[in-house]
Amino acid sequence: QVQLAESGGGLVQPGGSLRLSCTASGFTVRTYSMRWYRQAPGKEREWVAAIGATGDVAPSPDSVKGRFTISRDNAKNTVYRQMNDLRPEDTAVYYCPRTPYWGQGTQVTVSS
Repeated sequence: QVQLAESGGGLVQPGGSLRLSCTASGFTVRTYSMRWYRQAPGKEREWVAAIGATGDVAPSPDSVKGRFTISRDNAKNTVYRQMNDLRPEDTAVYYCPRTPYWGQGTQVTVSS
């Protein structure tokens, strides 16, 4: 049974950092291309990161370029999202699906 559990979100001040985790079960993350998406209230879901099965990382969208990185720990079957220099516009629920499976997401709130 495929399951994805996102964690690591929270409330952080502008300029702060968070590391999100996406722990998978029922499949091996290193054999799939894994992506992070986010969805802010009233906005469409936005793709923000991808790492291929071979470990290659896709260029980030302009909205997060230079601030967010994606990585993977094969031993822990987990994908990470390091987010630095967080801004209020980064406030959203973050997901790491393996289509068609989605987890509950983790809420990131950037506010002073």
